[in-house]
Amino acid sequence: MTSPLRIALIGAGNMGQQHYRHLITLSEATLCAVADPGPQAADIAVQWGVAHFADHRQMLEQARPDAVIIANPNNLHVSTALDCLAAGVPVLLEKPVGVHMDEVRELVAAVKNTGVPVLVGHHRRHNPLIVRAHELVHGGALGRLTTVTALWQLRKPDSYFETPWRREEGAGMLLTNLIHDLDLLRHLCGEVRQVQAITSNGIRGFANEDCAAVLLQFDNGALGSLTGSDAVAAPWSWELDSGENPVYPIQADQPCYLLAGTGGALSIPQLKRWYYTEADGGWHQPLQVSQEAFTADEALRVQLQHFVRVARREVEPLVSVADGARTLALIEAIRQAAETGQACTPSLIEE
Repeated sequence: MTSPLRIALIGAGNMGQQHYRHLITLSEATLCAVADPGPQAADIAVQWGVAHFADHRQMLEQARPDAVIIANPNNLHVSTALDCLAAGVPVLLEKPVGVHMDEVRELVAAVKNTGVPVLVGHHRRHNPLIVRAHELVHGGALGRLTTVTALWQLRKPDSYFETPWRREEGAGMLLTNLIHDLDLLRHLCGEVRQVQAITSNGIRGFANEDCAAVLLQFDNGALGSLTGSDAVAAPWSWELDSGENPVYPIQADQPCYLLAGTGGALSIPQLKRWYYTEADGGWHQPLQVSQEAFTADEALRVQLQHFVRVARREVEPLVSVADGARTLALIEAIRQAAETGQACTPSLIEE
């Protein structure tokens, strides 16, 4: 019988604690150490019954984990991952894969040179709901994909912005929230050829955006829009509609993504598929609707199970560093388009 994979956690904040809650449900893995310089981390490690290290490099040397989950601040993601790769330790790296494209390119090269696997934590791709949606789109159930409408509209309370970094440049919706939606759009609809965008901070006046409107042209010819705001009383977002995270009240009847093609349409997260029964059906005929079935599961838990197999070199990561980098490149193209008023093309990132 295979021994449980010994996983260390770098970063014991909110995301790290979420990983821990799922990790303890797995028989194929166990937590062996926590590395975090924060004042609460030592107490958390005591509660979890594992060794605590203030420095992750010391942890790699002394605890010698089989694999590592990196859930520390965004600006430390790449440097921490590079240390783990140098030690030969497989990594589950929380999103975003990095903050700047130059550092992420360095990480892509390091993965290639070392051969050490890295899984990027765009966990929504592991949600069985999204797995089924991907099967439908890529299996031709919608015909030729033509238009995509994505919504991320809700209100963050004023208390959310009491933390200073959340009011600063770079901490707005694009990198913190819409990166999830853009990653799913890439996953479901294909790569983006070019973008146009308008952003505004007119509601709160902080250094980062509180509203954004993005136009997307996909390589397959489909056209899309993503409209976002964290300052509106509205129910349209993955968080509120999908029920994936129980901390958010669910609006189960409201969609956040609408995909339409020549042979049908799909609403997500409802997974309702609309289509005509006649090949030449049009607006004078009634649309039929089917409820697509899937078996629900916790996306973070499924991701951890996948990571165990990635760390053991049994499967390739569902989201590689280069794949995560292409989502970050899309964010950068949107920012550039908003600043210049011109259409922009995301950087080309190769494996």
